[in-house]
Amino acid sequence: MDEEVLFFISALIAEIIGTIAGFGSSTIFLPLALLYVDFKTAIVLVAIFHLFGNLSRIIFFKQGFDKRVILQFGVPSVLLSLLGAFLIGVLPQPVLKLILGIFLITTSASFLIKPGLKIPANTGTFIVGGSATGFITALVGTGGALRATLLQGFNIEKVKYIATAATIALATDATRIPVYISQGFLIEQYYLYLPILFGIALAGSFIGRKIVKRIDQEKFRKMVLVAIILVSIKFIIDGLLAQ
Repeated sequence: MDEEVLFFISALIAEIIGTIAGFGSSTIFLPLALLYVDFKTAIVLVAIFHLFGNLSRIIFFKQGFDKRVILQFGVPSVLLSLLGAFLIGVLPQPVLKLILGIFLITTSASFLIKPGLKIPANTGTFIVGGSATGFITALVGTGGALRATLLQGFNIEKVKYIATAATIALATDATRIPVYISQGFLIEQYYLYLPILFGIALAGSFIGRKIVKRIDQEKFRKMVLVAIILVSIKFIIDGLLAQ
């Protein structure tokens, strides 16, 4: 099968999973994109696709925003994503992925073992969590697992969780993408990919929305936490193999 077709099929699968879990499209899509394009091209194409996907989720889950979380978690996330985007070539990504993976797998496993465990939903935790998420997202190209872990810890209802996470991620993407482009990450031959990726993002979000409606809240939360653990294992492996 043509490599471009596989590239776009991977994007569709990533968006369906990302919509269901509220994160993960870039985590799934980035390593697959690297099979076809170089790192800088992959990170900007995946970021743009991630932006399209989050826009699609906002359209399909628009009734579920949590304005307080968007403001107190989202604004610091956007601001720190700028710093992370500028430092992308400076700090050692393998070490960051290893630390992130260990943190996520520990936190997510704790929430699974103790279902009643929650992160205090206050201004301080929102600001610190948002700052860390924005910085990591821009720096390693994917930070949705960290955002999902924190939002799940706040015990937000599933539709509100997906819409809120998508809104925060959209703002972060819109901040970091111009920085990537200004550094020459997106070359002209890939411009034609953008409208195709937008259509795939809409289709994937629509399919994911249909599936989410059939899942109850507790099963949804467990499913997301398991997904985070799986992603965390990958982060740890990537970090160790790069040492």
